[in-house]
Amino acid sequence: MSPSLLPRVGSLTAAAGGADSYWVGDHLNSFLPRSVATPEYFGVAARLVPRIDAVLEPRTMLGHLAARNRLRRLRLGVCVTDAGRRNPAVTAQAAATLHLLTRGRAMLGIGVGEREGNEPYGVEWTKPVARVEEAIATIRALWNSAGEAVSRASPYFPLKNAVFDLPPYRGRWPEIWVAAHGPRMLRVTGREADAWIPFILSRPSDYRDALEVVRAAASDAGRDPMSIIPAVVRTVVTGRSRDDVDEALDTVIMKCSALAAPAKAWSRHGVQHPLGADFSGVQDLVPQLIDKETALSYAAMVPASLMKEITFNGTPTEIIDQVAEWRDHGLQYLVLINGSMLNPKARKGFAASVPYMDVLRRLKKL
Repeated sequence: MSPSLLPRVGSLTAAAGGADSYWVGDHLNSFLPRSVATPEYFGVAARLVPRIDAVLEPRTMLGHLAARNRLRRLRLGVCVTDAGRRNPAVTAQAAATLHLLTRGRAMLGIGVGEREGNEPYGVEWTKPVARVEEAIATIRALWNSAGEAVSRASPYFPLKNAVFDLPPYRGRWPEIWVAAHGPRMLRVTGREADAWIPFILSRPSDYRDALEVVRAAASDAGRDPMSIIPAVVRTVVTGRSRDDVDEALDTVIMKCSALAAPAKAWSRHGVQHPLGADFSGVQDLVPQLIDKETALSYAAMVPASLMKEITFNGTPTEIIDQVAEWRDHGLQYLVLINGSMLNPKARKGFAASVPYMDVLRRLKKL
């Protein structure tokens, strides 16, 4: 399958399932080791994604989808923009352009990015939290400049007589959704964001505790803490039976996704993260350096209990129960990554599309 077909399939699935939005990532390559993204380990997905590191540029992709799907009112977002690799003035322009062209349907996800999308390409990977905080402030300054030249001191993104004259759509700029996990980024979210969209939190209790930090920071900044949308990105693995789901969770490629989880999540299951006891997770993961033998050895270390913690998994009824628990801990907006087709048996992988659509439809009733 051509890489250009995948986003169309994804957006059509989202629309058919009654989703509110469709998101794409901002990456130059995959989070999974290319060494095991082969038919032997990737299952039916290898037919759909024969080159796992062939990643399309996100806003070009969203513009294409918006032009082809004018009658569908899906909101469109990047989850999330790499604040260090992309100059915030360009990000401000791109997000505002998409917002205008889609008549107010753009959302700007932003975060610190990851080492794998910066260091290999000559982008400095230091003080990422300070950079994302300054990036958001720069974007806000440009959007709020009303077309007048604006100057702003900044250690990373200074403005000197910078002009930004694109208008907001009907007086509203895109919402800024911040991916935050550590204490400092959570406080930045509370001060600056319209929504909070973490990725690596794996337990509802952790989510609740982090949300309290976001809301406290918002209150300290004089903002309404309840105005910030609590979201999360989670992988969902479903199937026709519990056995099919467990089979998908036990695949090499799915277990390699656990490398993105921080070491503290591994330690809860009695296993040290293979990249170190203090490994931070996806932010510092460089999967293209992991060869096949190493990837297989890492996958063999992943306990089933960890896979169940870092995903929504099971039959549609089981998944809805899991999401309901997160809702009870504060979650209001769920962004799903469909991992259901990673079963190595093609028949079971394709069959998982039916229960996945069932999950999407049931989520609307929560």
